[in-house]
Amino acid sequence: MLKLYNTLARQKQDFKPLHDNTVGLYTCGPTVYNYAHIGNLRTYVFEDILVRVLKYNGYKVNHVINITDVGHLTDDADQGEDKMESGAKREGKTAHEIAEFYTNAFKEDMADLNILEPNTWCKATDHIQEQIDLVQNLTDKGYTYETSDGIYFDTTKLDDYGKLANLDKQDLKAGARVDIGEKKNPHDFALWKFSLDGRRQMEWPAPFGASQGQTRTGFPGWHIECSAMSMKYLGEQFDIHCGGIDHVQVHHTNEIAQTEAVTGKKPWVNFWLHGEFLVVDNGKMAKSENNFLTLKTLKTKNLDPLAYRYFLLQAHYRKQLAFSWEALESADAGLKNLKKHIKNIESNTQTDEHVEAEFLDAVNDDLNIPEALAVLWTALKNKSISLKTAIEFDKILGLNLHDIEKKEVDIPVEVQELLDKRTKAREEKDWVESDRLRDEIKKHGFGVEDMDEGQKVTK
Repeated sequence: MLKLYNTLARQKQDFKPLHDNTVGLYTCGPTVYNYAHIGNLRTYVFEDILVRVLKYNGYKVNHVINITDVGHLTDDADQGEDKMESGAKREGKTAHEIAEFYTNAFKEDMADLNILEPNTWCKATDHIQEQIDLVQNLTDKGYTYETSDGIYFDTTKLDDYGKLANLDKQDLKAGARVDIGEKKNPHDFALWKFSLDGRRQMEWPAPFGASQGQTRTGFPGWHIECSAMSMKYLGEQFDIHCGGIDHVQVHHTNEIAQTEAVTGKKPWVNFWLHGEFLVVDNGKMAKSENNFLTLKTLKTKNLDPLAYRYFLLQAHYRKQLAFSWEALESADAGLKNLKKHIKNIESNTQTDEHVEAEFLDAVNDDLNIPEALAVLWTALKNKSISLKTAIEFDKILGLNLHDIEKKEVDIPVEVQELLDKRTKAREEKDWVESDRLRDEIKKHGFGVEDMDEGQKVTK
């Protein structure tokens, strides 16, 4: 039985889908105003593992990922500039051009990390009417109020607001500790923001602002986007909603509030799964902190993106993971070693009857991939796993173990000259020169391993 840690229940629970053998899954996608950093990408790798484990268990997965291309402000408290507008100013392009460029960049990152494509990509700007309708529905049901800058959700209308994050809204009285402006309550949040200065690139007319007897131009709040799109593609109730741990306090909490208010169905989502931070120097990696690295940066250092995936798989998704170049280089070496072991599996090797069960037990224990990797490594060292089984396990790991190079590498003349010099250095036991030449070869994009039969070159 697959067990998953449900943030809402604060414990592991047996997973059972709402509808027969089909799983509805919504994962919060990127805000496409800049490159995704490798901390962001950790979340998408964890979600990819979830999809793969669900499929490994025989479930059909209807996976939806959104693209936030409007409405995500620089301050989660509904203040600041729209990140898309900010990105447009930064690069001297239109907000639409920024969105298209970074959406494509994100999809390239997903391909490089061997992350499976969702069934549905949905852009916020393609679903404005659905969002307007949802805000109107909430207004008709009495859950909203109007301020000078938008339509807000009144969180005091719900007795269980903040249940996902275990918030105690009674502990925050209006004006007691925070400046809340025109909001009635500190936790209230924007559903629709009015365009006040007339300088936005992305805005739409909507039938709000009835107190003035006019249609007001504006744009959707960040949270309403995910509720509207997830309900359109997965229905008023579905199985799993995922995201980063930073979404618990605000974004996912507010999604639950507005959606359950409008549908009356509780729970809206049965399972909430959240991935922990990738940390650098004890702080989370974040664009706002200007301490972020992209996958492109890793590639310029001739590191295989799948080495980063392998690095991530060595820590449980609910535990913080510290990034360092040394750890990544170690993972790169570890992945190469793993591929070497798998390539060397003899054709007559049979899989021990306990190996598959131990692997499945690990992945079904809340996606315990570090334990699953340990099972694989032990089996490889004990020669108790067949090539077929190892490739089957890779349906979950996603390391392209089925695509291990068996052909000769096309070696440029300048690299061959370095290899020849290194061969001579090793014959003369000049290990310092041998190591120096290895580094030179690496700068050309090639790796070299010392085998009994000589130097093995990989690209």
